Amino acid sequence: MTTQHSRLKAEAGARADVTITYLEQTERPILPQPAKPPRRKIALLRAEQAPVHFYRYLYRLVGDPYHWVSRRRMDDAQIAAIIHHPEVFLYVLYVDGAPAGMAEIDERNPEASELKFFGLAPDFTGGGFGRYFMTNILDLAWSHAPKKLRLETCTLDHPAALPLYQKVGFKVFGRRQGVVELMDQPPTPC
Repeated sequence: MTTQHSRLKAEAGARADVTITYLEQTERPILPQPAKPPRRKIALLRAEQAPVHFYRYLYRLVGDPYHWVSRRRMDDAQIAAIIHHPEVFLYVLYVDGAPAGMAEIDERNPEASELKFFGLAPDFTGGGFGRYFMTNILDLAWSHAPKKLRLETCTLDHPAALPLYQKVGFKVFGRRQGVVELMDQPPTPC
């Protein structure tokens, strides 16, 4: 099956039409059974005061295949102001010692916390890590008792993203059409 994100080649000035889906949870979800970790060495750590270069590495590692662009357009000071804010939490999933995913929870809006970015590095998709990571991130997000927890996804994201979000209790509350200006996707620097 060919997905939209795998067909896109970023050329100078290229754009993609997308459908953006907004989802929310209004209470802590009751999941049918705890997600069991895959049989690997797994750690989930909060990156406190993460260096901007490390954040950029994670963002590109996880987001480049899906054309995440918003934070690539920010300078270091803008990113630092976000990720070093006391109400923004960056979590990194490690598998066998390697960064395998990232999640950013933004609690700056008192009306609704946001799961701003969530995803896995390409080498770790399809191995059972997504549900495990998501259920743990949900537990962490709800531990601060937000009024709501929101996230958004679009048709450039991994095709399993929206079904996973709905499976763990997110409900769609809006959709809109948008355009993403694609950026070139060179290999993620080390």
